[in-house]
Amino acid sequence: MSRPDDHIDAPVRDDGSTDAASHLRRAQGPEGGAGDTVAQPKLGFVGWLRFAWRQLTSMRTALLLLLLLAIAAVPGSLVPQRSSDPNGVTQYFADNPDLAPVLDGFQMFDVYTSAWFSAVYLLLFVSLIGCVIPRTKHHFDALRARPPRTPVRLQRLAGYTEGSLTAFEEASEDLDTRSPSASATRSPAEAADAAIAAAATQLKQAGYRVERYELRGEASVSAERGYLRETGNLIFHTALLGVLVAVGIGGGFGFSGQRVVVEGQSFVNTLAAYDSFNPGRFFDDTRLDPYRLSLEELDAVYETQNQEAIGQPIDFTARVNVQAQGGEPSEGVVKVNEPLRVHGTDVYLLGNGYAPTITVRDPDGNVVFTDSVPFLPQDANLTSIGVVKVPDGLADQLGMVGFLYPTQTTLPSGAYTSSYPDLVYPVLTLNVYQGDLGIDGGTPTSVYTLDPSTMEQLTGGSTGVDSLELMPGDTVDLPNGLGTITFEDVSAKTGGDPDAADDDFSHSVSRFASFDIHNDPSQGWVLVFAVLIVGGLLLSLFVPRRRIWVKAARRPDGTIVLEYAGLARGEDPGLEDAVAAFADKHAGTARDDGPVVK
Repeated sequence: MSRPDDHIDAPVRDDGSTDAASHLRRAQGPEGGAGDTVAQPKLGFVGWLRFAWRQLTSMRTALLLLLLLAIAAVPGSLVPQRSSDPNGVTQYFADNPDLAPVLDGFQMFDVYTSAWFSAVYLLLFVSLIGCVIPRTKHHFDALRARPPRTPVRLQRLAGYTEGSLTAFEEASEDLDTRSPSASATRSPAEAADAAIAAAATQLKQAGYRVERYELRGEASVSAERGYLRETGNLIFHTALLGVLVAVGIGGGFGFSGQRVVVEGQSFVNTLAAYDSFNPGRFFDDTRLDPYRLSLEELDAVYETQNQEAIGQPIDFTARVNVQAQGGEPSEGVVKVNEPLRVHGTDVYLLGNGYAPTITVRDPDGNVVFTDSVPFLPQDANLTSIGVVKVPDGLADQLGMVGFLYPTQTTLPSGAYTSSYPDLVYPVLTLNVYQGDLGIDGGTPTSVYTLDPSTMEQLTGGSTGVDSLELMPGDTVDLPNGLGTITFEDVSAKTGGDPDAADDDFSHSVSRFASFDIHNDPSQGWVLVFAVLIVGGLLLSLFVPRRRIWVKAARRPDGTIVLEYAGLARGEDPGLEDAVAAFADKHAGTARDDGPVVK
């Protein structure tokens, strides 16, 4: 806070002038006009570095970088990220072959590990450190310092008011029932000293830090409070810095992995069992706790009453069993936005769909392939596409591209589509390919795609042969006498509902759940720092920083008047009311130009 030239702390020269007055005369010419132009020194290399550092570590820059970090995180929610949705990234490349490489060049599919996001993150980190440390030192010094001396002219400050010393004496007599005439024998100086002492006591009881001063025979008290406001400000920024550190540490030692699990199947928490795995820089796979997670059932609830929203999903619930190594299994539930905390990891439900169980037999009736194959949903009604690969057991390798329609409907064009996401009338169509699947050379390929460039298409498309079409429980012949294929009705294998109607297909196809298994050792610390951020913000917003002075001022005619004034350190609309309320309490309500003590 800058002080006026007539402040009691302003240094006075031999000629009676202050530093400010001398500086003004030096800036003016001998006639009082404008002086010579001030020659500013060149900054130089070190000066520019110091200037850049001061700009970087200013609070304004820190807030700007915080806003920039929030903006930089937006693309991570607009396009799929490799760390959380690798299948979505693959699909985005297939749907946008021209745009996807451009976005990938800007690391849009790896936003949170990109160079530009890391640069903003690190700059914010450095800015907060450079901002918080000097402010903390200054705050501690201010806490140990005495309240400032009372200004000479309180009339210039906010809420200035005067109180009668006689009114204070009368109020004191009313309260002092033991010796009502004691104050009558006091001299004016003693009465003023008693008034200042009473003000100091009352201000201290109100939570102010107080200091008594006396200058030129005028007693006064200086009081200040609201340092908790700056403490809250420092807590806010320190906790924000703590969040950045905790997130960085958590990202370095944690991991995130994805796995698709079909109903009735299990997943073991080992590195090889993940479909995709994203470890932190300092992750050690020996930290993986090898528990087993089994998907017992995936319940899906869709809107059936509101005609405007028929088929909209209402709830997805994955019922699982979790068993630690050498332990007993325990039941658990995973919902959207309700992860399951188990063995140090959080299990999130990312997505779900259908996994039709398909069995392929050779011409002799021997089973050469049987599996529940996850089909990826393509629209809100879960029209899904999947790939079936049969590498062994037949004369040639076989590949099939299938479309699953949970509730099959025919469009006017003759094409199939699904009109509802649940299994009302499920139909599976398959285009069959024969040839080389491209997997014998050891090159990894996606289970969700089929490269037909080295294969011969046998059904569908331009072959003139209709695609294979099956419903749950159906078996049809493969072309060229390759064998048969069956679309298994899983409800028949599991016993199903004995009272279900013949045309009830609600449990005929298995579902799959896409889980994200996330480990972050810094979660607890992030929560602690988040609470501190909120608490510090509340303190910095609602605790006023203010100073109040009370002085027994002697007028030229010898009368003594109690003067009250305040000063806000920042916005404080309640300051004037606070000064008036204290003056009323201290000197009584008779704050006027009435009798004063001489």
